[in-house]
Amino acid sequence: MAQHVQGVVALAEGKPVSVETIVVPDPGPGEAVVRVQACGVCHTDLHYREGGINDEFPFLLGHEAAGTVESVGEGVTDVAPGDFVILNWRAVCGQCRACRKGKPQYCFDTHNGKQKMTLLSGQELSPALGIGAFAEKTLVAAGQCTKVNPRIPPQVAGLLGCGVMAGLGAAINTGGVGRGDSVAVIGCGGVGDAAIAGAVLAGATTVIAVDRDPRKLDKAKEFGATHTVDARDLDAVEAIVGYTGGFGADVVIDAVGRPETWKQAFRARDLAGTVVLVGVPTPEMTAPELPLIEYFSRGGALKSSWYGDCLPERDFPAMVDLHLQGRLPLDKFVSEEIALDSVEDAFEKMRQGNVLRSVVVL
Repeated sequence: MAQHVQGVVALAEGKPVSVETIVVPDPGPGEAVVRVQACGVCHTDLHYREGGINDEFPFLLGHEAAGTVESVGEGVTDVAPGDFVILNWRAVCGQCRACRKGKPQYCFDTHNGKQKMTLLSGQELSPALGIGAFAEKTLVAAGQCTKVNPRIPPQVAGLLGCGVMAGLGAAINTGGVGRGDSVAVIGCGGVGDAAIAGAVLAGATTVIAVDRDPRKLDKAKEFGATHTVDARDLDAVEAIVGYTGGFGADVVIDAVGRPETWKQAFRARDLAGTVVLVGVPTPEMTAPELPLIEYFSRGGALKSSWYGDCLPERDFPAMVDLHLQGRLPLDKFVSEEIALDSVEDAFEKMRQGNVLRSVVVL
């Protein structure tokens, strides 16, 4: 029988979100209903609210979530009621050319739940990133549920569902940071700080944080940055080159996603170094013009990192275990815990740069 729960909905572009009654159907084949315990407030949710993703309003927001599986549909075997899970937006198909090559993290046919959650009026909702977890319960594809150690607090675990994993993966998976490497991270919000933490975890010995906000630079030190660069006062490229013996960093991660920061990343890497773009550009942005000889003469690699090139079933449990071992300080990302009806306030704090992550706790 369908259930009625409370959830945060963006009804129209640019309008304040509201708490509405959501109708959650019973799970069908390959689906699961999850009782959400916590969900982080991510910039992507604000992009949905502002119409920056698409115009398929109304949106059921929230996607950085952890909770407990309540029920599953026919054919589901990987998770069962009672399992503590982190939700992801990459349920892989297992059949596409990437999956058949043994690289399911690049699956070209990821999917979400087939049934639609609705408002009481019957109007269908578009769940953010196929999840919609600013709600007491949500319906997803069972493959979007990754079982992890239940000892981790849900308000910490859920952050691996998007931004934190994107940053960690940008350093570890995409950038291939190794022992003794030098790494620079441009942009020290949640994703950038996660990239710093990932670089430290992978063994980088020089980790340079670049931002224009002194508060963010101070926070970056908590995640292991060995050097900071205030880009208001210093030339970021010159500073990075200076901190790396005049060579440039082995890996430079652009966690902003603007033409000017990408160009800085390109200029600040060592010969044959790697640039990783994990900040999300807007559709109208174009790559900066650079002489083609510079691409040729530097060598190395220019990479984009989508969701940190993560494979949830591989990476989520590993990152949870590292946190429980005291090696990955995921709790430092949580700035505050809030209720469902405080999401709009959390968006404003996000705009002002006053929080790293607000987390809805249900």
